[in-house]
Amino acid sequence: MADDQGKFRKVIYPDRGIVYDRHRKAILQNMTIYDLMILPNKLKGIDTAALCRVLEIDTEQFLKRVVDVIVKNGRSRPSVFEALLSDEKMAMINEAMYKFVPGFYMQERPVRSYPVDAGGNILGYLSEVDSNFLRQHSNEGYQIGDYAGKTGLERTYEKVLMGKRGIEFWKRDNKNRLTERLDNGRLDTAAIAGSNMHLALDIELQELGEKLMENKLGAIVAVDPKTGGVLAMISSPTFKPKLLAGSTRKKHIAELLLNPALPLYNRTVSAIYSPGSTFKTLQALIALHEGVIETTTRFSCTGAFYGCGSQRPMQCLDKGVFDLRSAITVSDNTYFANVMQRVINNPKYPSVDSSLAAWNQYMYSFGLGHKLGVDVAGEAAGNIPTPIQYNKIYGAGHWNFCTFRSVSIGQGEVNVTPLQVANEMAFIANKGWFKTPHMVDSIEGGDQFSLLTKFNVQHNTSNISDSVFEVVHEAMQGVVDRGTGLGAKVEGIDICGKTGTVENYIGAVKQPNHTFFCGFAPRKNPTIAIMCVVENSGKFGGTFAAPIVGLMIEKYLKDSITNPGRLDQIEKLSTLNLLPARINKEIRRQDSMRRISESSNLISKLSFEKMNDTNLLDEGYERNVVDKFKKESDLNKGRSSKKDSYPFSFKKYIEAVLPDEKRKSVVSVALKN
Repeated sequence: MADDQGKFRKVIYPDRGIVYDRHRKAILQNMTIYDLMILPNKLKGIDTAALCRVLEIDTEQFLKRVVDVIVKNGRSRPSVFEALLSDEKMAMINEAMYKFVPGFYMQERPVRSYPVDAGGNILGYLSEVDSNFLRQHSNEGYQIGDYAGKTGLERTYEKVLMGKRGIEFWKRDNKNRLTERLDNGRLDTAAIAGSNMHLALDIELQELGEKLMENKLGAIVAVDPKTGGVLAMISSPTFKPKLLAGSTRKKHIAELLLNPALPLYNRTVSAIYSPGSTFKTLQALIALHEGVIETTTRFSCTGAFYGCGSQRPMQCLDKGVFDLRSAITVSDNTYFANVMQRVINNPKYPSVDSSLAAWNQYMYSFGLGHKLGVDVAGEAAGNIPTPIQYNKIYGAGHWNFCTFRSVSIGQGEVNVTPLQVANEMAFIANKGWFKTPHMVDSIEGGDQFSLLTKFNVQHNTSNISDSVFEVVHEAMQGVVDRGTGLGAKVEGIDICGKTGTVENYIGAVKQPNHTFFCGFAPRKNPTIAIMCVVENSGKFGGTFAAPIVGLMIEKYLKDSITNPGRLDQIEKLSTLNLLPARINKEIRRQDSMRRISESSNLISKLSFEKMNDTNLLDEGYERNVVDKFKKESDLNKGRSSKKDSYPFSFKKYIEAVLPDEKRKSVVSVALKN
């Protein structure tokens, strides 16, 4: 007892590793903040009332916190009583600390700071570990009071960034004040800082992308086709990363979770879309390699594709006769319906099952239908339809090309993530190979956990000849020079691109089209492969997505944009509000409810007081979002008219990215993944 009274064991938390962008600009650093720690078995005699006044809590809340830490960590171990104190609270506690010892002490802790307020969906955030985390990571040295990365790169590279804790032993006097190091510090162990990391990310390109996507739903992903390094990864709407650091983190998480546009949902890797006409470039590669068409093969379009009979023709917008190059340039639907029909009915395969299976393998080798393995959590696999899937839906022998003809133009059962589309462009740019997309290029001191090894592997996925790729490159350059992607054109740069316009539904109700543009540049020796999707923007892929991609390419390849007309275009696109009407309506409804709630303090008492944010943003956090909206729905019943009182539906929102209302709920798919 005397030994315990006279000594104090102080944990020294190391600085986490600093994160730099590709130009060695720090984008994730450290600052020092303090937690108020409690030793429950030493509470006798402290001035509880004074502490409650400083922390702005009542006696009942104080006692509940004490019970909670005892249940979690026992009476004799130190636990966090209040995390990440504000400067004001820290000053008041320091001034009156003599009233609170030995039951409380201040624990210095490094937390994150953000020199550049961008990349919230990429970087992630830290949070105090809880009992669930400790069970899942029982052999990794964590203890109550520690902080760990919960999302983004903070989570993926936790082992690299966390460093190793140190210990200091101090002497106490008879008033529990720390006096000097025990045994002159010979028993201490030094803290070891985490390793610094260097990203492929171009933070200025990231900032431009976030600006261009303001007031829009969607995503931009850009990669270096030679290395697979991710140059920019924009999920819109995004959030400022500093909101999830410091003492107001829980408040901001609550606000972000209830935002109907779902800023915490990383669309770049988690959202799935039908790729639309961007898919036609891959269809061309397969058909040419399989020999079912040549570059000079022509098909005519009189207004629709009638290859499956005249009762349900598939419309096309361009009438005329097209070869492969012109069909890609003007994005003719009838041409590619004929192309895939030939692929599926190819006589070299004994059945439609085997020909579809061969087609499926091509797509899989292109990086579709499976997770790529990017170092950002929450990646979805997308879907490339297989014979097994169709046999399950329609029954063996009861389906053929006409059953899934919409797949030929990137609709129907095929769906992809934005990351997969950008990687697809890297594959085409490299004429048949890609490296797994990744954020981290190198780790100072070496890759001791072998986290980067897989990113150095070159995936040579097919033996399609360079001449076939050249034909596709030429057609894709035509898209930008004189076709549907003219809006992406940049003076002095040869850009190869492809537009896409995607139908989608909520239930059986058609929504405004999603619009795509993807491509790479320059055509010779490409250094950037990029895609953009703007959800429910209507119009066509060349209207909004193409100009956004053009500006991103110009910024990356020319380092800056100085032309006044181009700068004006940036401002016009950034202020253009393309949020769907249903999102704007829900935002207005929530703003109204928030004003009512704030007046009676309902938000803090009814919604967020007991919120445990540890599990909210890990993979599958959608379940928590759905639960929150259900609770909100119950809370709001009877407060307004029946027509306006329904809560925003996460399930219906996510279904908006799907073109086929028959497909199972993506909520369940997301949770499964």
